[in-house]
Amino acid sequence: MPAREVPVPLRWSDMDAYGHVNNVQHLRLLEEARISAFRTWSGEATSDSPVRSGTIVARNEVEYLVPLKFQHEPVTVRLWISRHSGASFDLGYEVRGRAQDAPDDGLRADAEGWVVYARAESTVVLVDLDTGRPRRLTPAESEMFAALDGPPVELRRRARERAARG
Repeated sequence: MPAREVPVPLRWSDMDAYGHVNNVQHLRLLEEARISAFRTWSGEATSDSPVRSGTIVARNEVEYLVPLKFQHEPVTVRLWISRHSGASFDLGYEVRGRAQDAPDDGLRADAEGWVVYARAESTVVLVDLDTGRPRRLTPAESEMFAALDGPPVELRRRARERAARG
């Protein structure tokens, strides 16, 4: 999968009264990774980059898997294009960290040594900045997104819904 991995440092102010990164701050982590990925995927100097032409986040869905406690090492946000259509696209994300960087809470790591703290998906709409209205993906953007396509985000709710449909 052509995913992008972006290191995002945690800030002391990201913690809430319970000693873990607040749910709202997870959206900031996703935003920082998204902006970095846009620059990488479409080129900072490109005038038709989605970042330069305008985007609006229309939807965020976040599934918090285990509490993310403050750590000095950055977390890694892994992201990819999980869907694209006429005027919008979805970004899939995993917020994860290396097990050795996480506080010793007995968190279970996957086979590669990662702890996945959250999975998420955002729907992003392309906007014409002159009119403020949604615009269609250009052929170049469609081609770029097709090359970055990855699987849908595996959220537990979706798996339960598929199972219920039989």
